[in-house]
Amino acid sequence: MANRHPSPQRAETPDQARDRTAELSADIETTGYYPQVVAAGLSDALADEPVLAYVLHHEPTFDRDEVRRHMTVLTLTPTRLVLAHTDEHPADDVLPEPYTSTTTEAVPLRTVDSVVVTRTVPAATAVGDVTSEDAAEALLTIGWGAVRRLDLEPAACSDPNCEADHGYTGSATADDFSLRVSAAADGGSAVQRLLGFARELSAVTSRPR
Repeated sequence: MANRHPSPQRAETPDQARDRTAELSADIETTGYYPQVVAAGLSDALADEPVLAYVLHHEPTFDRDEVRRHMTVLTLTPTRLVLAHTDEHPADDVLPEPYTSTTTEAVPLRTVDSVVVTRTVPAATAVGDVTSEDAAEALLTIGWGAVRRLDLEPAACSDPNCEADHGYTGSATADDFSLRVSAAADGGSAVQRLLGFARELSAVTSRPR
């Protein structure tokens, strides 16, 4: 007998409607860089939270005569910023054969206090209406108070002949995480993705807490 009183459908929340977990999984698979390893580490860190935004950065590094690759994945959930970094290593005292290591960190959004974006735009295009598509390079620096960079230099006064010791002057800036991408090395779309992620992160961290 048909149910004359079907249960009401549960409406999707905005976060559920924007869930990009499947898209992230597909992009990790497409890179071909230990996709099962990267996905497993990220899945544990996400703990079933939906993915609202993400960015992947896959690049090689040179280790003596060998090329090593590594991947960084930034994901944004409704409550956290999740970072995952996977490296490949040669055989050593830890393991007698090549291996990978994955490190994840989950940062509550309420603790993110600094989102710094530096974009590089060629002077030839820096006229008229400049958009994010004109950026040749982008650097995203995120701070949540775990690491701070201290830059010091000798202090001086306005007297050019003064030989007194004025001590040091400097600045302390948040430097928990930085990621740089360029159109030349990573493609223009990679720059756009990083800038898009920065916009999403800036939006959620600017809301009242």
